[in-house]
Amino acid sequence: MKIRDAADCRYDIISLGEVMLRLDPGEGRIRTSRQFRAWEGGGEYNVARGLRRCFGQRAAVVTAFASNEVGLLMEDLILQGGVDTSLIKWSDYDGIGRSVRNGLNFTERGFGVRGAVGCSDRGLTAASQLKPGDIDWDHIFGTLGSRWFHTGGIFAALSESTGPVVIEAAKAAKKHGTMVSYDLNYRPSLWQGFGGLEKCQEINREIAQYVDVMIGNEEDFTACLGFEVEGVDDGLTDLEVGAFQKMIKQAVVQFPNFKATATTMRGVKSASVNDWGAMCWMDGEFHTATHRPDMEIMDRVGGGDSFASGFIYGLLTFGDAQTAVEYGAAHGALAMTTPGDTTMASLKEVEKLVGGGGARVDR
Repeated sequence: MKIRDAADCRYDIISLGEVMLRLDPGEGRIRTSRQFRAWEGGGEYNVARGLRRCFGQRAAVVTAFASNEVGLLMEDLILQGGVDTSLIKWSDYDGIGRSVRNGLNFTERGFGVRGAVGCSDRGLTAASQLKPGDIDWDHIFGTLGSRWFHTGGIFAALSESTGPVVIEAAKAAKKHGTMVSYDLNYRPSLWQGFGGLEKCQEINREIAQYVDVMIGNEEDFTACLGFEVEGVDDGLTDLEVGAFQKMIKQAVVQFPNFKATATTMRGVKSASVNDWGAMCWMDGEFHTATHRPDMEIMDRVGGGDSFASGFIYGLLTFGDAQTAVEYGAAHGALAMTTPGDTTMASLKEVEKLVGGGGARVDR
């Protein structure tokens, strides 16, 4: 991979995506809670924040907020995570949210046999109304400069205009020599309002032409890119290593621009106990991270995003696929031991886990 020199760029990572206010009932249920803890979160943003907060990289987010008190709260939360907010687009607020608003995401963690539950309230959000021409990508990638650009299928699915925004941004990133990563993150509920699976594949196959590092499990690849693997159910969520390898062999033929692909491997035994691992393909070879069976989980939301940030850090820093997938898997594992979408792990903790360290007390 040819990655831009850090000295030539203001940022190491820029993410494009919607950031929502997560309202978390803690150990309780959304339907019965009388108090919620507030976090910020979003599939694409979480990656940039992880690279900043855990790995010390210079990060920024491109998103949009309605200019009201909730939008200012979101900005404050992002600033606390160390992510640059200067690229945020602010939209005038009409007083009641008739034309533009900020997204809310009620999320309960789940426990044991009770799975995690998410209830999003994100219609008419400022981010979903972004359209081509709203952001000066040549200024961002050309004048300011970024070594890496990350976005994903959640943002692309928010509206009929957000997919074209991703394409516009990815084209500009490639023009200026910025590496592009994309997490397919298939969410059927987001696509059903405008074209369903057919539109999902049309948009994602166009985006894929500009992607260097593609992230996603086998359901993502089948749904978003239209690949098929014999004997695999399209609804499968627990990744099978052989199926993923077959999928990637198809993908890199159709999209020779892919320099690497990566996925987490999760076996869900309960909401609190998962088998956890990861795999990547790069330079014609597959690399598998240390498998962690029966891993205990506090909050699974954001584990995949933290894997992505660790994986990207490994590529930025070491340029080695095996090291990158180990860093990604370790960071994702640590992120799921704390509440909220975003990481609370440190680089020292990630390095300890990558090196084979365990959960003994550090004094």
